[in-house]
Amino acid sequence: MKWWFSRQLYIQIAIGVAIGIVLGLILGPKAAVIKPIGDIFLSLLQFLVVPLTFFCLIAGVTKMEDFKALRAVGSKIGIYFIVTGLLATAAGIVVALIINPGKGTTGLLSENANVEPVEFSFVDQILGWVPRNIVSAMAETNILQIIIAAIIIGLGLLALGDRVSGLRKLANEGSELMIKITEFVMYISPYGILALVADMIGTLGTDVLAEVGLFILADYVALLVVLGVVYPFIIKFWARKNPIGFYKKISPALLVAASTTSSNATLPVSMNVAKKNLGIPEKVYGFTLPLGATVNMDGMAVVLGVISVFAANLYGIPITFTLLVQFVFLGLVLSIGAAGVKGAGIVMSSILLSTLGLPLTLVPILAALWPIVDIGHTTTNIAGDLAGTTMVASRLEMVDEKVYNQAGELATANREN
Repeated sequence: MKWWFSRQLYIQIAIGVAIGIVLGLILGPKAAVIKPIGDIFLSLLQFLVVPLTFFCLIAGVTKMEDFKALRAVGSKIGIYFIVTGLLATAAGIVVALIINPGKGTTGLLSENANVEPVEFSFVDQILGWVPRNIVSAMAETNILQIIIAAIIIGLGLLALGDRVSGLRKLANEGSELMIKITEFVMYISPYGILALVADMIGTLGTDVLAEVGLFILADYVALLVVLGVVYPFIIKFWARKNPIGFYKKISPALLVAASTTSSNATLPVSMNVAKKNLGIPEKVYGFTLPLGATVNMDGMAVVLGVISVFAANLYGIPITFTLLVQFVFLGLVLSIGAAGVKGAGIVMSSILLSTLGLPLTLVPILAALWPIVDIGHTTTNIAGDLAGTTMVASRLEMVDEKVYNQAGELATANREN
């Protein structure tokens, strides 16, 4: 037991998935006997959805401190976060529509799922996002309305500043509370996922798992589009730097990101790279990088776009233009509101599926894949933070060109350290 509890969460989940697959193959339909354990895990995830979304989004907005911070550095990096988030989500959706993971596979759709596509006009759908009653939105788990309400409240708190310091403190403490509760829930995730996978394999067989490879492919292709097209374009034309040289200079941070799969853990390395390799002053990277580690999750935006199409295909939902608009909006907002904790991707996926009105049957599959795909997500997040920081510093003419133009010696030294 000591060995088990000393393992990292993603290792425990991977072992749980493996055991669940074996049990499902051996027990067949009898594996349903352990399904209640998985149902408890799913219920706890659903319990987290509303308060986690509400508090984390408000806290994320108030981290801007005041509207003055939105000028100069704040406005530029804010626009960058929004634009790259939209492009990342769009890349995930477009690549997923081309590769079409899950197309024609409806084995996940249980008899009790009651998933029925409903067509809305564009105007009706936009109106449906606007909250009329925040309490009823929470009671009905209307995540889109909760997201809009949280953003409005966050902007109001930002405008009032110190006059509502107590409410801002409440929002931040509420966010910390929900993040801690999320960590508690994630402790039982290996067991819940084990039970769900065993039941899924035992009752559905392995047919649906044939689509998993296409899902991973779509995710990584979309990530490569962001890393190989979006960021180089920004570095070349907005920051006026050589993209290849830029990637060489930030390589120490990318390696740490890939090995830790944690934006927060990589933050000190990113700051060191910004200062010593990119020649960016602390008053720029000290603001943009911590903020980016919280709200700039392009890797998450990509996978949420892929998951949206994957889920729609699996559940036989026609993908209309208005649904695509909703996918893009959710990808942007949920990636901004993602909590920086282990298992955040699993929780955000649950919120996405709940918002789309889909059952959470897909969660164990996504949890099983997360250790594989999260390497690319975190690497993309860190590259995006540093690209945005470089762009802002360059536009404000704050880059120390002497430091930046060094021919990679510092990047090499950092790698060796």
